[in-house]
Amino acid sequence: MDLQDVIRRRRMVREFDAERPVPREALERIVSNATRAPSAGFSQGHGFLVLDTPEDCETFWEVTNRPGQREATGSPSMHTAPAIIVPFAHKQAYLDRYAQPDKGFASDDDSRWRIPHWYVDTAFAAMVMLLTVVDEELGAIFFSIRDPQPLREAFDVPDGFDPIGAIALGFPVANLPSGKRGERREKDDVIHWGRW
Repeated sequence: MDLQDVIRRRRMVREFDAERPVPREALERIVSNATRAPSAGFSQGHGFLVLDTPEDCETFWEVTNRPGQREATGSPSMHTAPAIIVPFAHKQAYLDRYAQPDKGFASDDDSRWRIPHWYVDTAFAAMVMLLTVVDEELGAIFFSIRDPQPLREAFDVPDGFDPIGAIALGFPVANLPSGKRGERREKDDVIHWGRW
């Protein structure tokens, strides 16, 4: 698929065919492509938890949802997604990399990071995954995780890895609305040439 087609077709999908698992080869391509995303200083401070069994997906929803949240989301069918990928940022990888002689930051000093690149770079990786999902002719939705500690405990995630959200993915159900959506802003309202 042409890159422009991928970008035009990318959207958040909330309705999945629970009976169609995501092929392992597609999942491997999605997370493998994420490792090609940019990272400051080539720190590569991220990790990806891939859940593709019904048991693991159900555990994910149990530990990340508050009671009643599944019904309150407005998109309860997204909970039937046959796969979930959780991208984690690893701050210490950046602090360690930038303490090396060629960078010269003080060890464990995060005060020089106006923008925490461990989150930015992990978001880049998540976007690469979302684009690859489209290229695989699948659908996905990115959403936040309110309390990551139960997730860490349930899946043995090491300390220091912070989930920036999660991506539920699968084969989209055709002819169903994708949720409430406003109009896309006009380009002239967003793009400013030369000055604001």
